[in-house]
Amino acid sequence: MVFLTRIPVGGGPYSDAEWRWAPGFFPLVGAVVGLLGGVVHALSFPLGEAAAAILCVAAGLLITGAFHEDGLADTADALGGAIRDPDRLQEVLKDSRVGTFGAAALVVSLLLRVALLAELGRAAPSALVLAHALSRIPPIWQIATLPYITQPENARSTGIVQGGPPQAWLATVIGACILLAFAVFGGLPLGGAAWMAVGLSGVGLLSAWRYHVRAGGICGDFLGATQQLGEATVLAVLVLAGSWN
Repeated sequence: MVFLTRIPVGGGPYSDAEWRWAPGFFPLVGAVVGLLGGVVHALSFPLGEAAAAILCVAAGLLITGAFHEDGLADTADALGGAIRDPDRLQEVLKDSRVGTFGAAALVVSLLLRVALLAELGRAAPSALVLAHALSRIPPIWQIATLPYITQPENARSTGIVQGGPPQAWLATVIGACILLAFAVFGGLPLGGAAWMAVGLSGVGLLSAWRYHVRAGGICGDFLGATQQLGEATVLAVLVLAGSWN
């Protein structure tokens, strides 16, 4: 919760083992973020579907400090152009300024999520919980399978990226339990749940391949970008599956 959000839960300082195991619980943190966003959506729904969608996305930005959006923008700037030199790529990733590719990626991501949530209507609060929880699983598998390329002096995720397959499997089991709960108690179509798993797997594999080819591994920004892609994928699958009421 401390790493992914601005919610003041306290409890630090944390040991190396606690940081290493934290990724295994990222889906639970995502579920909390989605739940809070769902509350905002429900409260603002009388304003209209579009307004409610905008406000719940804005709430997510405030809760996380736009953590993942920042990663998406930096990733788009670094990988969107023709940068091949590893040192130059690192410079772009740590540059606080947002370039053309980054700005375009942010606009597309925000507009897409708002449009999908507006399309989901009253099902949006439940969709937010699923999207925020499940979208945090692919980045953990990337942590477990790809090398960390950020230089130590610039690293902010050193403790987190020490996780491996045990943490990835824990996150997957937690995510599967959340998905199963929605299928059993929330009326989520089983076909939609299956396509969600396929879509998230595709996002994780394709983005991991891209990171490996272009940069030789992962960094915190890449993980944030993967989460953003996963969140949009879950929302899109729910719209295509007809959602649930």
